[in-house]
Amino acid sequence: MTYCVGLRLNDGLVFMSDTRTNAGVDNFSVTRKMFTWDVPGERVITLMTAGNLATTQALVSLLDERSKIVEERNPTILELPTMFQVARLVGATLKEVINDSASEGQEATSKFKASVIVGGQIKGGSPTLFMIYPEGNFIEITEDSPFFQIGEAKYGKPIIVRAYDPDMSFADTIKLLLVSFDSTIKANLSVGMPLDLQVYVKDSFEVTNKPRIEADDPYYNSVSTGWSDALKNALTQLPSYNED
Repeated sequence: MTYCVGLRLNDGLVFMSDTRTNAGVDNFSVTRKMFTWDVPGERVITLMTAGNLATTQALVSLLDERSKIVEERNPTILELPTMFQVARLVGATLKEVINDSASEGQEATSKFKASVIVGGQIKGGSPTLFMIYPEGNFIEITEDSPFFQIGEAKYGKPIIVRAYDPDMSFADTIKLLLVSFDSTIKANLSVGMPLDLQVYVKDSFEVTNKPRIEADDPYYNSVSTGWSDALKNALTQLPSYNED
């Protein structure tokens, strides 16, 4: 399992993903789940993956390979005119990988499934996000649904829902996402450090901020400790249950 979040603000986009993969309770490893393609001054496209690792790695490898062999694969994600068209291409490629991985006959393909968040901006359009399902279909971000999650989403979602505001600064948004990830990590062993973070500023058509947050990061630990203390203090201030 994994946990990835893509969130749209008035000032741009923020992406965060964990890096844990597991094949059982005693077999954990670290694998990147966030990938970016860009043409400076013209487009930035970021993709995050969750699900079967072989499927997601094949998806990213195919997209990357086809973006470099333009004469054989045209158009590529580096040439498509809109983010909608990019989402269609990613969805079709994901479906292709899953179908190719499945055995012939009646065997279910669920073990090969994966889901994807793809977002970014192409010149002439606005920053946007899409969530792509294993079947290849997808939905786009809206004002009513301003963020997408894939993987182990249930523990971190309430925090984002309660605190998100499209006018938030990038700094406050990163703090919000760290709280969401910290709550998820504490509740589920299949999500873990380090975390990959990417901030995209609207109309910049470049990414300059792509840090990796390690488990010993001082700011992450201050947020984790501060959030735990704040929850304890809030609980003590709530009225006690009265059986009468």
